[in-house]
Amino acid sequence: MLARHFSRFLAANPGLLHFAAHSHHPWPDVSRAAHARYWEDSASLADRKWGTVFGAVVPAAQAHVARLLSLPDPRQVAFAPNTHEFVARLVSCLDASRPVRLLASAHEVHRFRRQARRLAETGWLGLTEISLDPWPSFGERFAAAAASGDWDLVWLSHVFFDSGFVVRDLEAIVSAAPARAIVAIDGYHAFCALPVDLSRIHRRAFYLAGGYKYAMSGEGACFLAIPPGCTLRPVDTGWFASFDSLSGRPGEEVPYSADAFRFWGSTFDPSGLYRFNAVMDWLVAEEVTLAPIPAPAQARISIRFNNEPGGAELGEPLTAIAAAEGGPVEARISGEPFLTEPGMLSDLVSGAIREVTGVEAELSTTGGTSDARFLSRLCPVVEFGLNNATMHKLDEAVALTDLGDLTEIYRLVTVRALKG
Repeated sequence: MLARHFSRFLAANPGLLHFAAHSHHPWPDVSRAAHARYWEDSASLADRKWGTVFGAVVPAAQAHVARLLSLPDPRQVAFAPNTHEFVARLVSCLDASRPVRLLASAHEVHRFRRQARRLAETGWLGLTEISLDPWPSFGERFAAAAASGDWDLVWLSHVFFDSGFVVRDLEAIVSAAPARAIVAIDGYHAFCALPVDLSRIHRRAFYLAGGYKYAMSGEGACFLAIPPGCTLRPVDTGWFASFDSLSGRPGEEVPYSADAFRFWGSTFDPSGLYRFNAVMDWLVAEEVTLAPIPAPAQARISIRFNNEPGGAELGEPLTAIAAAEGGPVEARISGEPFLTEPGMLSDLVSGAIREVTGVEAELSTTGGTSDARFLSRLCPVVEFGLNNATMHKLDEAVALTDLGDLTEIYRLVTVRALKG
């Protein structure tokens, strides 16, 4: 059992189950020890700690990322406190002297979507967004869009934050993008959640993620995997981008490192990398891998739907989505919905309600599912009853006066219906 390795996190939240790993994953105990170790290194080494950070901590973190992404060279990996730094740095590589074109999905995470749409407001950046719906054809549609436009930047999430949808055909999309375009894949919701193999696209695409979610390392340990031989010169740059030439003569071209350091910023808090390395070392020691779970999974979904579309039509896109992932769908329709048009019956009920309570009834299709869907096949049906504020809850109750009013309303409706 791995629970014993999360003793401090669990002790801080007794009796609670944590289901928000897609946001803030529980931290294992080794991350706390690593955080303390960073403090001790800072206290004992002071400024000399940077020799440890860049001589041991950073290379170890690069090696872990390279191993998890199937990158051939750990030196392809740069780090930053957050992924927005890399968003800004990549955008700063675009030509500021002319309008640029950006292709993205309409479901990118806020850190990118907000920045892209704000830049679009300036008129400098032309933004085209591809909807995820319909899901089964998204990869094909996005690849077609990538191939048909003269894009400067193509940006896409590997796993979408708002749905968990996994883009399976990254290679086809990356291959379809124009040769001059920067291609960036946001892998934050994929990293350490599912196996990721960039070996076939690492020479063409940037890949960014971090330790906050499934890597269980907290904030401050974000990375960007950079294509080997990349010669881009980010305008948004820091002094870490070229340690070898911190001084330069006026008028000389600003130099950049030949490896991923060209995308580094400036002084940062290395504690996130300490935690990241400790967690990755622990996962290796415990032989916890990202191999797909071999057992089959089944799900039962109850969908409440209106009269447009019908049950059969609703099942078609669900079947297509499951088929795209290699699974079947068995649709069982327990009953079709109904819609009673305003008329004699609704007038009778509304009039009785008005007479007894003084309330003007509202015709509405809100509410849950009931047996009325079966009765609607025999005769016109409207649903009306008691106040349901406590329905299906503890201490479910109704007011005695409401029962009296309901009885009188039913009596008036019955009498008037019989009189015709």
